[in-house]
Amino acid sequence: MAKHHSEISLSEVHNSVDTTAPNKSRWRRILAFFGPAYLVSVGYMDPGNWATDLAGGSQFGYSLLWVLVMSNIMALLLQSLSARLGIVRNRDLAQANRETYPKKVNFALYILAEIAIAATDLAEILGMAIGLQLLTGMPLIWGVLITALDTFLLIALQRLGMRKLEAFIIGLIFIIAMSFLIQIIVAEPNAGEVVSGLVPHIENDTALYIAIGIIGATVMPHNLYLHSALVQTRKFNRDDASIKKALKLNFIDSAVALNMALLVNAAILILAAAVFYKTGRSDVGEIKQAYELLPQHLGSSFAAKLFAIALIAAGQSSTITGTLAGQIVMEGYLRLRINPIVRRLITRLIAIVPAALVILINGEEDVDSLLIFSQVVLSMQLGFAIIPLIHFVSDKKTMGKFVIKPWVKISAWLITVVLVYLNARLIVEQAMDFFNTPGNLVWKGLIILGAIGFVILLLYTTIYPLQKKKSAQKITIHDTPKNLELSPVPHYGKIAITLDFSELDEKVINHALAQGTSDSGYLLIHITESVAAGANFGESVDDETLSDQQYLNDYVQQLKDKGYQAEGKLGFGNTVDSIARIINESNIELLVIGAHGHRGIKDLIYGETINQLRHLIKAPILIVPAKS
Repeated sequence: MAKHHSEISLSEVHNSVDTTAPNKSRWRRILAFFGPAYLVSVGYMDPGNWATDLAGGSQFGYSLLWVLVMSNIMALLLQSLSARLGIVRNRDLAQANRETYPKKVNFALYILAEIAIAATDLAEILGMAIGLQLLTGMPLIWGVLITALDTFLLIALQRLGMRKLEAFIIGLIFIIAMSFLIQIIVAEPNAGEVVSGLVPHIENDTALYIAIGIIGATVMPHNLYLHSALVQTRKFNRDDASIKKALKLNFIDSAVALNMALLVNAAILILAAAVFYKTGRSDVGEIKQAYELLPQHLGSSFAAKLFAIALIAAGQSSTITGTLAGQIVMEGYLRLRINPIVRRLITRLIAIVPAALVILINGEEDVDSLLIFSQVVLSMQLGFAIIPLIHFVSDKKTMGKFVIKPWVKISAWLITVVLVYLNARLIVEQAMDFFNTPGNLVWKGLIILGAIGFVILLLYTTIYPLQKKKSAQKITIHDTPKNLELSPVPHYGKIAITLDFSELDEKVINHALAQGTSDSGYLLIHITESVAAGANFGESVDDETLSDQQYLNDYVQQLKDKGYQAEGKLGFGNTVDSIARIINESNIELLVIGAHGHRGIKDLIYGETINQLRHLIKAPILIVPAKS
């Protein structure tokens, strides 16, 4: 783990899509802005939303379609504010929070954001696992474990670049959309009845409860972090006209992408209404149940297979964007970066473990309750993302002429009040069911304390920016430059050189010699990694140890023949620990080490030797790349 020495968001892809290239046509430069919102939109059609859409359609027909439209308008406004923050201030939401709130509050916001991402990942895992089970018949626990493999898919996509990743996500969205389009064509819903569902009305308390669920599950906290960072992948001029153009085009991007998500959610509700509500099956509210009943009502198992394929595509696309959000949150709040593979595995394991435990202990019947739990957790985090966002884009001092207009500000606060109230109501109703059962006094007490803490934190995040008169303290990566007292470091007296007996050795040795003088001493180090060496250390006499010692002696002798002071040291066991021990025991002033440029899986397998070494030794390290 290392400090993140850059205040740009998603540094590996920041400004990677050039919208200013003169060799591109005007339309290609415009189209270059489109893409970030599609990555965001998948969060609005993830498996966590399917249950509420199915329940709404099967119980109340088309009458709740207007709720989907209204929630989509809310989402569009909030996502456009998130994009505005990233475009105008070059800050993602996590970075802006870190600039504004005290450290302890930021740490609490960071923990809540990580919990929200884990809850999102949990819904994606369960959705993909259910889809795989429905399509192949495999046990659900196998599907849950298989989802860990998408870690490597994400890594491969990131290597190809931002546009390729966006194209992959758009491809998955296309699969989802086409799957439901075909199912709706087969179901043949009545167009007039569908249109009537756009007229706002609530039939009863149950319909209100489902409507609250639909609205509450619409806006995902991690999407607000994600969008503010993804828009920064576009490179454009920083003059007012260019910023205004970027805001306009990103709004169009958001409108198109989120309306696609609306169509998918509407398709799920319409399908449930046409297939289940019309046949009196108002009890369908679970994904598995819908899959099993579709062939009976549509007369074909093909539509059901498409349903499962769409579910897998929705889970896969959502989990990729969840990982990016996790990276944004960690780097923005903590200014820390870890290996992307490790980050992905940690996020995935946090979600896989509870899913696997529930399935193993209680069986597959409790999976839907786990899905509901993930949505409740998400609901609890929403206010902590929306409220700071509105504060930031309303601040004329930091947004300048791009501060949001008063009517937008009022609309945003109204939406926030509605969403926070609806989500709080859902959570309270869930909690009351638990409180009505006898016993569990400890858990009930913890829930009450947690609720009090949430309310206090929510009020603090709302009031603090209003009371803060001084300008937000910027994230400063470096201290203020001072007058330098230049005193060049003399050539090093004792230099260590790590060798692996490859073509890189010659380059490493020559770089080391350039750092010393005729009086410098050179310590050549090689670590023997054979099984025998690891077990017997210095007493090992296996072929690899004897061969390594001979090679090392040969290098030492060549240096001595050229007039250099050299000695060799063979290490055994763990590479990092052995090198560190030799360096620290030998009072080395400089370590020269070669880097082969391993990436991805190899980087994880080989253990990032250099990165670990710098924490274990005090001497400076000169890294010699294989290619330069």
